[in-house]
Amino acid sequence: MSQTYYSKDHEYIILEDKVATIGITDYAQKQLGDIVFVELPEAGAELEQGGEAAVVESVKAASEVYAPISGTVTEVNPDIEADPSIVNQSAETGAWFLKMEVNNVDDLDGLMDEDAYKSYVEGLE
Repeated sequence: MSQTYYSKDHEYIILEDKVATIGITDYAQKQLGDIVFVELPEAGAELEQGGEAAVVESVKAASEVYAPISGTVTEVNPDIEADPSIVNQSAETGAWFLKMEVNNVDDLDGLMDEDAYKSYVEGLE
């Protein structure tokens, strides 16, 4: 069974066993506008919680995507590098950025569930 978590930096994490699928939320892609470029890490890269995981460029700005947890990248999504607009079309369904093996499940303690994230976003608007 999978669980979904959210960060204050607007990344989502879908956790299945010790594998996390990470991307940006629908809120984040709306704030960025039309996404024109995505740079992803290499498989095998070690990411630290809070460190840069990817870069997204839109017509408005460039923005970092931060690793919401620490771990080792096991896979990246080549589809969004080839066609970054997929992120605008399906940020939380098909446009995941990377998958990683979780180093420390305690990293999840500082993240939000869906209800808490929705409340957080409402407070920003």
